[in-house]
Amino acid sequence: MTARTMQTGTVLATPEIWGGVECSIIRLRNRWRDETAETGHTGRLADLDRIRDLGIRTLRYPLLWESISPDDIETADFSWHDERMPRLKELGIDVIAGLLHHGSGPRYTNLLDPAFPELLARHARRVAERYPEIRRFTPVNEPLTTARFSALYGHWYPHRRRLPDFARALINQCRGVALAMRAIREVTPHAALVQTEDLGKTFSTPLLGYQADYENERRWLTFDLLFGRVDRSHPWFSRLIDHGIAEQELQAFVDEPCPPDIVGVNHYPTSERFLDHRRSKLSAGALVGGNDRHHYADLDAVRMHLPLGSLGPEPRLREVCARYDRPVAVTEVHHGCSRDEQLRWLNEVWSAANRLAGEGKNIAAVTAWALFGCVDWNSLLMREEGAYEAGAFDVRSPSPRLTALGRAVRQMASGARPRHPVLDSPGWWRRDTRFFRPPPETTAELGAEGNARKVLILCKDAALGGAFCRVAAHRGLEFIALDANDLNITEPHSVRRVLLKHRPWAFIRLASAQPADGRLDGQHATGEGPADGAVLATVCAAAGVALMTVTSDALVAKTLSGGLVESCPVTPVSGVRNLNATVEEMVMKHHPGALVIRTSAVFGPWNTGDALSQILDKIAVDRALRLPADAVCSPTYVPDLAHAALDLLIDGETGLWHLANDGAVSWYEWAREVADSLGLDPRLVLRDHGGAGDLAPAALASERGQLMPSLASALGRFLRECDVRWNKTSAALGS
Repeated sequence: MTARTMQTGTVLATPEIWGGVECSIIRLRNRWRDETAETGHTGRLADLDRIRDLGIRTLRYPLLWESISPDDIETADFSWHDERMPRLKELGIDVIAGLLHHGSGPRYTNLLDPAFPELLARHARRVAERYPEIRRFTPVNEPLTTARFSALYGHWYPHRRRLPDFARALINQCRGVALAMRAIREVTPHAALVQTEDLGKTFSTPLLGYQADYENERRWLTFDLLFGRVDRSHPWFSRLIDHGIAEQELQAFVDEPCPPDIVGVNHYPTSERFLDHRRSKLSAGALVGGNDRHHYADLDAVRMHLPLGSLGPEPRLREVCARYDRPVAVTEVHHGCSRDEQLRWLNEVWSAANRLAGEGKNIAAVTAWALFGCVDWNSLLMREEGAYEAGAFDVRSPSPRLTALGRAVRQMASGARPRHPVLDSPGWWRRDTRFFRPPPETTAELGAEGNARKVLILCKDAALGGAFCRVAAHRGLEFIALDANDLNITEPHSVRRVLLKHRPWAFIRLASAQPADGRLDGQHATGEGPADGAVLATVCAAAGVALMTVTSDALVAKTLSGGLVESCPVTPVSGVRNLNATVEEMVMKHHPGALVIRTSAVFGPWNTGDALSQILDKIAVDRALRLPADAVCSPTYVPDLAHAALDLLIDGETGLWHLANDGAVSWYEWAREVADSLGLDPRLVLRDHGGAGDLAPAALASERGQLMPSLASALGRFLRECDVRWNKTSAALGS
């Protein structure tokens, strides 16, 4: 890294890797959401060492107004921060202090309060006095975005939907930034302002070009105000006046500008929007709104056919560099998606930043955001569903677990280029499957020389095999599905021949998790033996190929109390179960780096002969059946299973993992609930008191981390996504 001083504008040859902890404190009427608490970071001081181990030396970190002075501006509690600021200093991590992050301030103020800017400045001064070692500050994160979400769209407090309220919220925040930096610099004269904002561009049909122009002028307001550019010649000067902002307020920004020392760009795959008035051509479910002139839908621009090179981080960064003569940093990089897509997004932003830096653009840094993930951002925190998105660490384990994303951050921080095999394929935002309507010709971007490394999937079970192949294709993973005719896993030469032919980076073996003969009593032969697992594991280990095998949970005696966790001893009760246990043992013995997934009673949206489908097929034709009321299971939605298992494989996890949806029911209760939800007659499911038999695995639990959603969530999605409609003619129709 070349030496430089930010204020002098010395160009860096390579951007730094910064980090950030998702820390939003958002008010929803009289309810508060605190992401630092919900991700558990509040109670884990050791997280700071984990950040340091990634190689991160600069960290966006919360010193939030709402947490320090929640009830009274005269009172401040720094006890939590007093423990962390010295530790960060010991670790050699420089802090960019965030003072307000998507918040409306504590309960005694809000974004529309005339006193808001001065109150924020008082908090800023107090932070600067308490921690004089802090040299960089973000007094308000994304003022324009917060003003839109809180005062124009009504999502967050104060839940307004009026342009005058939007204008006041924006001016108050930007004025708060200027006053906060003035107060900070009275304590720390050379303190730098790192101002962040989402700068997604708006595109449109020609008819709506005027609305796109309006929004594209609006997106610069945070920076233009602070740079002192919103004068009488600025297109938004008169608009802000019309919305109730006094001219002297705008003139104050011109007379005493507070230009950012670093322009921080937050950019996400769907930050760019497309406005479309063509109702007849809109995708199903598109929400139509509009203005006083036209009704239109606000769509993800990345899903529309737009000129090559018009979308993505690189063109947005070029715009910022051209507009402002300041160092530019990407201050948030996060993608709430599968692990492969998270890696691809980070790599794309990192690559774009490095290309621009190589051209001489002053790109200071790229920030790995949400290092410990975030909760419910898929609903802008408006719904409390516990929807967790992992980051560099996954906090659903007893202690935060390093993910493949974290390993990539560590590689970037050390100056290395991430080389995970999934990076051979483009992200979903660059694949043809992203479009609302199929493109006239192929536009997807291939991996290097079109030679993406592959995954081999050995499908021995229709329910599992079909799901894993569908999910792998959806995620853009290059794979080859094999069956028994393609490979004899009892023969080392056969396995070696297949590996040499396809040169995979990973091999997925899906053992039978459902009765092969359609019986629910479990008394069937699978044709699998312990030697199968030993041969495959030995050859894969020697070839350096990652191995994942998936087995059913039919492994324990029905007398086991509580949930079965990974360390519980296995007590077989049938030949099938004994066989699965032995296969697991042999795989881990002969391939120490193997990943073994033990799952439960799988069910899916596709009729692939799983146990639940068999039950529903009978009820649909008015056939009664008896199911044990005391046989507890953990029903597992196959798409959830496939996604979680693939994430673990990409993360390089090893050993035994239990994956099942969070929740346990008896077979009797489960079948009745699903039948009733589908409109079938639950009375056809009869209670069997005669013993559980071979449908009696104990509920699965995990001591390594509950990675899958709740059973209630899974059932809801099953009902929405199921491509089978069970009714009295379903069997005859073969559906």
